[in-house]
Formats: sequence, structure tokens, C-alpha cells
Amino acid sequence: MRVNRILLSSSLIVVALVIQVSVLARLHLPGAVPDLLLLVVLGLALVYGHVGGALVGFAAGLLADLAPPADHAAGRYALVLCVIGYLAGLVKPESGQVKTAAGPMLVVVAAAVGSTLLYAGVGALVGDTAARHVGLSGLLFTAALYDLLLAPFVVPGVMALARRAENDPFAETNSVKAGDVSSGWLSGGTGLRIGGQRNGLRVKAARARSARAGRIKGVKRL
Repeated sequence: MRVNRILLSSSLIVVALVIQVSVLARLHLPGAVPDLLLLVVLGLALVYGHVGGALVGFAAGLLADLAPPADHAAGRYALVLCVIGYLAGLVKPESGQVKTAAGPMLVVVAAAVGSTLLYAGVGALVGDTAARHVGLSGLLFTAALYDLLLAPFVVPGVMALARRAENDPFAETNSVKAGDVSSGWLSGGTGLRIGGQRNGLRVKAARARSARAGRIKGVKRL
């Protein structure tokens, strides 16, 4: 990943994790907790593609696994977000621009349900049966609902920042190439039409020589 991608992704992940731990987790909403970190990963994956989405998802999940008050095995959420980021990156628009909001919203719902199921499945493999006591159906519904309500305020902004960061000022300068500058000057309204001036001078010189030769012939005839 390029430097601008790493810097932007790291900043968004840290901010999202801080807000989720310090604000969203303290709301004590029924069922699941709004997953701001998941929405950030989805927004970046829809711009960076499946490889970038997987890398961002793994980094975000690993940071969430290690950040307090995490009460699960390290790497569990990293695996979940890595898979979700990879799958979300597969539906990246070819042009990089999303024409309607229906596509990203469907991705958000599918990611919310899929991440909850995958997290519960990995937990069952390691002996964590908390999802059974809470109620998996309630978790799925509330996770999809909360993330869907929060998505319009997060995903479009993340995607806009990611697309803007793709214009790397170190890789692509804003200066125009010398050939383009010269062609622009020649074709623009600056008056510096070098090719036209040369042709005009040649025509004028030829006319002057012919006029001079005509005058000389006229003098000789006299």
C-alpha cells in the first residue's frame, strides 16, 4: 500500500476505534453495538479493492483485539474484518464512483450480518458461547439496524477521503509536461505561434525576392 493509503487508513481506524470504545460502547443499546470500525473498513475497501480491504480489515481488527476492554482472544476480530474487507473489496465499482446509494447500503447490511455470524462462529470454535445466551437473531437484527443507520454518515465520507488521497502529490505532480506547455502556448491565444510565424516569414521572403527580381528585370528592359 502506498504511503498516503497507510496514513489515511491508520488515522481513520484509530479515530473510529476511539469513538467506538469511548462513546458507542457506553450507550448501552439493546442487542449489538454500532460497529463504526466495520463501516470504516467497508468505505476503504470499496475504494482500495479486495487486497487493500483485506489489509485494512486485518489491521483494524487486530487493533480492536488488543485495545482495552477487549475480552476475547487476540486475532479473532482481525480474522473477521480481514474476510469482510476482502469480500467488500470485490464489489468495488470499476470507475471508482458509486452511482447509487443502494449498493453500499446492501454491502453494509451484508457485512453487519456476515461479521456477526463469523464472529460468533469463530467464538464457538474457541469455546465462547456468549452469542447463544444473548440471542443470535437479536444480535443480527440490531447489528444490521445500527450499522445501516450509521452508514450514511460514515461510508460516503470515508470513500470521499480515500478517493482524494489516491491523488498522491508525490507520485503525480500538478505541473504540466514541457511538451504540453509548449503545445498549449502555441495553440493558445498568446500570439506565440512559432510555426505560423516561420511559414509567414518564408512566404514574405519569397514574395520579396520575386518582387525584387521583377524590379530588376524591369530596369534591364528599360
